[in-house]
Amino acid sequence: MIEPIKSGFPLPPRGWPLVALLAVFILAGLIGHDPWKSDDAITIGVVADMLQRGHWLAPYLADRPYPDVPLYYWTAALTGALFSWLLPLHDAIRLASGFWVALTLFLLYRAGREWHHDEPAPHEFAIASVLAMAGCLGFLVHAHEAQPMLVALAGHAAAYWALALIPRKPQRAAIIFGLALGLGFLGNGFAPMLALLPVALAAFWLAPDRATASKALLGGACLGAAIATPWPIILAALQPGYFAQWLHGELAQIGKPASMAATAGNYLAMLPWFAWPALPLALWTLRSKRRLLHAPCYRLPLLATAAVWLTLSVTFEARSSSALLLLPPLALLAAPGVATLRRGAANAFDWFGVMTFSFFCVLAWIGWSAMVAGWPERLAERVVKLAPGFVGEFRWLPFALAVVVTLAWGWMLTTGQRQRSPWRGLVHWLGGLTALWLLLMTLWLPWIEYGKSYRSIGTALKAALPAKYGCVIGRNMSDANRALLDYFAGVPLRAEKATASGRCNWMLVLRDASQGRNLEIAGWEVAAEMRRPSERSERFVLYRRGS
Repeated sequence: MIEPIKSGFPLPPRGWPLVALLAVFILAGLIGHDPWKSDDAITIGVVADMLQRGHWLAPYLADRPYPDVPLYYWTAALTGALFSWLLPLHDAIRLASGFWVALTLFLLYRAGREWHHDEPAPHEFAIASVLAMAGCLGFLVHAHEAQPMLVALAGHAAAYWALALIPRKPQRAAIIFGLALGLGFLGNGFAPMLALLPVALAAFWLAPDRATASKALLGGACLGAAIATPWPIILAALQPGYFAQWLHGELAQIGKPASMAATAGNYLAMLPWFAWPALPLALWTLRSKRRLLHAPCYRLPLLATAAVWLTLSVTFEARSSSALLLLPPLALLAAPGVATLRRGAANAFDWFGVMTFSFFCVLAWIGWSAMVAGWPERLAERVVKLAPGFVGEFRWLPFALAVVVTLAWGWMLTTGQRQRSPWRGLVHWLGGLTALWLLLMTLWLPWIEYGKSYRSIGTALKAALPAKYGCVIGRNMSDANRALLDYFAGVPLRAEKATASGRCNWMLVLRDASQGRNLEIAGWEVAAEMRRPSERSERFVLYRRGS
């Protein structure tokens, strides 16, 4: 084991340096900010509804059915209940994502080590897979939001470990594969697990002992079914209407995209930035190991990438959250490419990462100076123009954390440059990405929060409504809007066409400010108008039913 004190930051990192680097990456940005208008807001809204209104069996959003499988929401409700005394509820809920991300990286490490157990240093290939996965640009944001797709991501990583383990330890492989299928289904339903079917069949076909492989896969499938089926059975018995909605949504999802070819193309167009740097390293593996591609450690991750891509193309619209499932097989395929990079290519990759993140870290500090001190003046004017009314304040704790992060990034560079290692570029990439993300989450967070938080809308809505307002109808509201208003104001918006909505004396309408003045709705009069300080297009208009 390399001694960190004598040689600086070890390459590749292992032991406490690896744990520390990944822990900082996982925790950075999980806490300290409000829910924003994205999957983060919807998921936090579902979990808050679960905790406040007791919808434990079937997820609800703002007191209305939200047909979905419950595992992520259960784990998020658990972290919310355990840590809400220490953190705001939304931050405590978001800790569940940290658990699933850590589990995914651990399972990917085990998978990488098993796939390359014949190599002289399989642990280094495993570490490279983890670093390539964590360093992917598309993974960064979703790993730090309340995101149910992280459950399926962990399930896929566990399944790849199980498939690699079949030749040596089939019984353990069957248990891991069953857990992957069952928990993956409870986390995201049928569609994400479908991609594993062709990969499992390929693993069976390539196995040296097909009889043993078939028993392991069949045993795993039975265990997965035993884990997955109790929830839908209980749901069908207790809430048949909700079960019918959920099942219809699951079945309708297959073949849902209007143009599967266009969806497949959109996923491919997303990959160059989303899967960087795992994608180019995986392509280099295919080039450098082209004579060894018959081996399962190369063939199965390649097949898994294709299978996931095709499955996503016929089940999900091209969204970055579903594209997360493409990253584990690419990361497994990227690990051998790191070790075989030519010196010039390795140095170029390292230089590109170091210069890119150092440049943006300097920009982060300059931008903070413009927000807080008003220098440079032109940049300060631009900041005010983008966020009218924002006033930057100097805060000691974020400033101290940002200084520590910057010094740590500099220390990693100075110690890393003295070591010749093929892993240097990948380590510096993840270190620079983490440093930049931390600077944004400390120095820039007040400015980002000012433009993205809906707390002011919730406060204004709560103040505009009387103590006994009855109910409020929502018009033109997305799921994220409903979740945020319910979370910040405690106002669950009724559907406009619902039967019970006829008794509501209040209606909240979301309109586009570019359309001019407010809509005139017969029988209703404007009571209040609300908008976020830096928002130019969204207007929330509260109407009161006229006499």
